[in-house]
Formats: sequence, structure tokens, C-alpha cells
Amino acid sequence: MSSAFDFSLEPLKNFLALYDEAVKARVPDANAMVLSTVALDNRPSSRVVLYKQITRGELTFFTNYNGRKSLEIANNPNVSLNFFWPSLEQQIRIEGRAEKILRSESEAYFKTRPRLSQIGAWASEQSQKIKSFEYLEDQVKFFEKKFSGQDVPCPENWGGFRIVATNYEFWFARQGRLHERYVYQKNGSAWERSLLSP
Repeated sequence: MSSAFDFSLEPLKNFLALYDEAVKARVPDANAMVLSTVALDNRPSSRVVLYKQITRGELTFFTNYNGRKSLEIANNPNVSLNFFWPSLEQQIRIEGRAEKILRSESEAYFKTRPRLSQIGAWASEQSQKIKSFEYLEDQVKFFEKKFSGQDVPCPENWGGFRIVATNYEFWFARQGRLHERYVYQKNGSAWERSLLSP
């Protein structure tokens, strides 16, 4: 178990301490997390997205609100996140409900993105079929010209989701596969704590 982990603390504090430790250890893409949603046909659907910030006490990622993951969230907001840092032999699982953040919060984050990423948010109709990659490049050129000499505004269909957590599991590898599993489960406004057998 990491010395940065303290089971007596709230789960978010432990997440932030372990995440900071992973960043300092130069874990590649430490903010990469697997986001699992429920597809419209009730099948699981997973992809890697990037954790970007804490919004009002919850982990947040950003995306196109017309893309597949967003449509699945609109149909069923129950999601799970998974961080895995092999070099540290740590894993963090989070379950909860995804909800859109405020427009002002999305706009504030959008301003911090590199300009090409801002243009890309306009150019990409996420999850839609395209004729060729050249089509996407042409879209980028179109919006570069459209917003030439000015700040790129945040598209109406782009923004963040915060995951209102109901469960956290902190997993630490041990020899003989006798791994440590520390679980928090939300009960009202309090967190219930338990240990799980590996």
C-alpha cells in the first residue's frame, strides 16, 4: 500500500494524493481512465478518456455532447471509471452517475485548451461516419479560417461531465496475489468503509 493512502480520509482526498504521486513518478498518461457506460442496447461500452479537473468535488472529463458516450450517458447516467498504474501496482475504480457541468465551467476549461484542440472541437462531429481523413482536415482548415484573429468560442455541444461518485475502490498489489482492496460506499452523506478479499 502507498504511504500516500490513508483509509481514514475521504476517498477523494486519497484519490488526489495517489494521483499526485503517480504524476510525480512520471507514470505515462496518469490521467487516462477507462470510462464505461451502458449502450442503448444495454451492453457495456468502454473507452479511455482523460481526467481533467475536480468540479465541485467530483472527477470531470470533457467531450462532445453529441458523441456516442454522451448519448449513452443521456440514456443511462450510471458509469464507472478505472485508473490503472502498472508501474506503481495500483488501481482505482470509481462508480457513480455522470452529470453535465455548468456551461460557465465548460467555457472556463475550454479557454485553457491548446488552440488546435479548440478548433478540433468544432471540426469533429464525434462518432459520426466521415468519408475520409482529408474531410476532417478540410473541416479544421475551415474553422481555422472562420476563427482567424479571434478567440475560439466553446461549441454549444461541447462540455464536461462530472462523476458523482457512489463507490470507490483502491487496489494495491501484493505478492502471491494477496492484493489489498479498500472500498468506500456512499450511504446518504457518509462513506461506509470495508475491505475486500482479493
